[in-house]
Amino acid sequence: MAKGQARIEYHDDLVDFLEILWGEGYLSPGGPEEVDKVVEGIDLAGRDMLDIGCGSGGITLRLAETHSAGKVVGIDVEAPVLAKAAARAKARKLDDRVTFHQVEPGPLPFEPGSFDVVFSKDAIVHIPDKERLMADVFTILRPGGWFAASDWLIGHDGEPSPEMLHYLEMEGLSFGMASPGRYARALEVAGFVNVAVTSRNPWYREVARREHQRLKGPLYDKAVAAVGRELVAHNIELWSAMLVVLDKGEHQPTHLRGQKPD
Repeated sequence: MAKGQARIEYHDDLVDFLEILWGEGYLSPGGPEEVDKVVEGIDLAGRDMLDIGCGSGGITLRLAETHSAGKVVGIDVEAPVLAKAAARAKARKLDDRVTFHQVEPGPLPFEPGSFDVVFSKDAIVHIPDKERLMADVFTILRPGGWFAASDWLIGHDGEPSPEMLHYLEMEGLSFGMASPGRYARALEVAGFVNVAVTSRNPWYREVARREHQRLKGPLYDKAVAAVGRELVAHNIELWSAMLVVLDKGEHQPTHLRGQKPD
């Protein structure tokens, strides 16, 4: 997909809907608290960071604002969300430290040793070749640097169950889920040490159930006014399908971490 030719998956209505559910600038669950948990124990102060799949910018800005990261670069393949992200950085007077760039799918366009930390929040699911990505991340990290991410995984190798296939069809997004084992192998083969793959299924299983109830109740009128009844109804049905695969453990939101040796 070349610039200007990629299908826009995160269209304005979907972005507005997700931000109503998850908070301004957040296109994945857990809000700032989950971001903090992904990077817990890593000193980000003054560090140069890359945020892969930055979306509409809330997470990238938190890394700079709350965690005192130095220069933070957010990348995404979709121009509309990047425009929102850049506007937020300017409004919060962070555009001297935070920049956003549109990239094409494929190798990461950075020189070796460009970053101290590479971060991603529930965006690598859109990148099919996990092995190539982990190798790229390893290359652009400086010695001693960290990869810290959250992503949506499938709990096993092999074919998805009918319930998972139904959920993925409902999502309608370019999800390329991989198993925890595949991620761990990809990180280790790339050269990472201190590899950790930590399931967040128990946490999100309960959070998603509350989200489902909020969509049917307190958030319903607000969401309908913003994006229309049809989109809200679809997402209520989508959450029902997602809860099935969360409950059976096949849908595995997961934290990922690895360090490049000194």
